[in-house]
Amino acid sequence: MVLTRRSAWLLLTVLLGAVGCVGRESTPGAPAIMAVDDLGDTLRLATRATRIVSLIPATTELLFALGLGDRVVGRTTWCDYPAAARAVPSLGDGLQPNLEAIVAAQPDLVVLYNSVQNVAAADRLRAQHIPTVLVTTDRLADVPRLARLLAPLGGRAEAGDSLARWFEAALDSATATGGGHTRNVLVLAWDQPPIVIGAGSFLSELVERAGGRNVFHDLAAASAPVSLEAIASRDVDVVLVLGDTMPAFARRAEWMSVPAVREHRFVYVPSALFSRPGPRSPEALRVLSAALRAGPLP
Repeated sequence: MVLTRRSAWLLLTVLLGAVGCVGRESTPGAPAIMAVDDLGDTLRLATRATRIVSLIPATTELLFALGLGDRVVGRTTWCDYPAAARAVPSLGDGLQPNLEAIVAAQPDLVVLYNSVQNVAAADRLRAQHIPTVLVTTDRLADVPRLARLLAPLGGRAEAGDSLARWFEAALDSATATGGGHTRNVLVLAWDQPPIVIGAGSFLSELVERAGGRNVFHDLAAASAPVSLEAIASRDVDVVLVLGDTMPAFARRAEWMSVPAVREHRFVYVPSALFSRPGPRSPEALRVLSAALRAGPLP
């Protein structure tokens, strides 16, 4: 495999959300905290959120970076960074979540991934007057955007603006400025059947910013199934491996049709940095740039 268990979230990013949400009504005379979610729906909070259930690894990490980690009272099994997040009670999966567990956490804000699989969950939470937002966390640009969306809901609007500005500057600073050989990079989300990363994923953006070229950049989706024949036809220079061990598919006969696999032209990067877009993405970009420069040539 190119990705570890964290790849579960990459496989889900192609889903599109289809529902909005409305929060609790404001108390008379009190100014509401308002935000518009990714679907254009308005959320209103009577006061800043103090008990947040975050069911997306990317938003959980972001909330901690915003100084709101002490407000997070529920997370998913996959929310593993920072270390303090692992002390937060796990409420299970982020798609088709355990509603009883969410309600039991008594949240005043729930953050769900913007997926058709979460439509019913959002409806039921709103019916119980639990403010809920559905957000998309597929691209690098989602990091500063969501910082500015979520921080005010916790009463930390300035922290959201500050993190967003820092992230954009750090990402630009880490972006390769050209020169040298451009590597044609294959990024897999899964190998049986082959599912490749397309232009809609932050991983493709990292490859391009690192001076590489995603061989499936012409696929608009975050990921998509393709044939081995299609992969073999893409003139792959190197295969990006998220981890430090040779992927199992490199030992399977059918993959010998891909020269880069047959010749073990792999570039290894630490999976933890590449599991989601977030505040660590500039560091991931620097690591990837160095790995591509040092990686094997065809």
